[in-house]
Amino acid sequence: MEQQAIWAIGIFLVIYALIIAEKIHRTIVAMIGGGLMVVLGIVDQETAVHHIDFNTLGLLIGMMILVNITAETGVFKYIAVVAAKKARGEPVRILIALALITAVGSAFLDNVTTVLLMVPVTFSITRQLRVNPIPFLITQILASNVGGTATLIGDPPNIMIGSAVKELTFMAFIENLGPIAVIIMAVHIPLFILLFRNQIQTTDELKRSMMKMDETQLITDRKLLKKSLTVLGLTILGFFLHQLLHLESATVALAGAFLLLLFTGEHVMEEAFARVEWMTIFFFVGLFVLVSGLIETGVISQLAKTAIELTGGDLTATSMLILWLSAIASAFLDNIPFVATMIPMIQEMGNMGVSNLEPLWWSLALGACLGGNGSLIGASANVIVAGMSGKEGYPISFVQFFKYGFPLMLLSIILSSVYVYIRYLM
Repeated sequence: MEQQAIWAIGIFLVIYALIIAEKIHRTIVAMIGGGLMVVLGIVDQETAVHHIDFNTLGLLIGMMILVNITAETGVFKYIAVVAAKKARGEPVRILIALALITAVGSAFLDNVTTVLLMVPVTFSITRQLRVNPIPFLITQILASNVGGTATLIGDPPNIMIGSAVKELTFMAFIENLGPIAVIIMAVHIPLFILLFRNQIQTTDELKRSMMKMDETQLITDRKLLKKSLTVLGLTILGFFLHQLLHLESATVALAGAFLLLLFTGEHVMEEAFARVEWMTIFFFVGLFVLVSGLIETGVISQLAKTAIELTGGDLTATSMLILWLSAIASAFLDNIPFVATMIPMIQEMGNMGVSNLEPLWWSLALGACLGGNGSLIGASANVIVAGMSGKEGYPISFVQFFKYGFPLMLLSIILSSVYVYIRYLM
């Protein structure tokens, strides 16, 4: 193996270990790793920039601006309180309602943004009912990762896959991953009830007080609400039509974001940009450059060759290997760097004679997104919810989440295996 390849592997493994350890912020670690690839001459600056996926970054930034402005209207809190009242203040029904809202929100906004909006509302409702919020939060984490699996914009791994493979459009994600996401949620809901119903009992008096809440007071700016929902609707329509319009998904998201900023004026713009998760954006930048070192030195090619040798090039065996490897790895490692490594590997398999890559892409998406439910550190949404919960005085431990998340994750991957086999491999 060439010296450059050994250096690339060494840097990658050290950076990956530091990301997992979480002693230093992952954005700093990723940017240092990417910087080392350039400084040590493993990739030159021009090549490094070429490997940065600006479609992924543009899509994330556009959606963050859109959702942050819309959140200012109070509409997401309004939806949650209306759902709680429709459930007649019954904690179990509210738990299911909030889980379903989280799943749908995660599909069409993105799972990190959705949980950021849902957690404060959940605490408001559970305080009113005087019940333990942790079962609600655990179900929302699980629902966010399942819901985020269904669309191109729902979960960062899907954004990365869709950006790398132009044929996988917004509609292709819904058509291929939407059905299994619905099936998994349908299987999970009765299990949520079975697992948590005894932990969230409340009194009739507290239920009645919940019914007296006036959700209309939560809408703080009706003018902005109309503008936000109109532009958000047009943007989602743009995602459905982006292939017909010959536009990248990032162009659609950024066009929607700046159209809304045009309607709302300069006073909103500074705050909207301040709320963009720039640390996440720069984490992606560092990661793309880090992985470019493995691509340019031929390490990814060698990994792809080894995987094909293991499975004999058999499409079924390769699909199942990617699905289960992605799920188990994503349960204990952040799924974003894992997917960044897997994408060029699958592309390399296409150059080595695997003619039909579609089952492999869907297997990667399912494994990476659903695998995030396997542990508390498996996905960004999990870490965010745990952090917010801890600040409120309700810490969620790794073991506490693991005993619910890991078995449900395994169940979802078994269902996905059957789905992938029947739909693509029979």
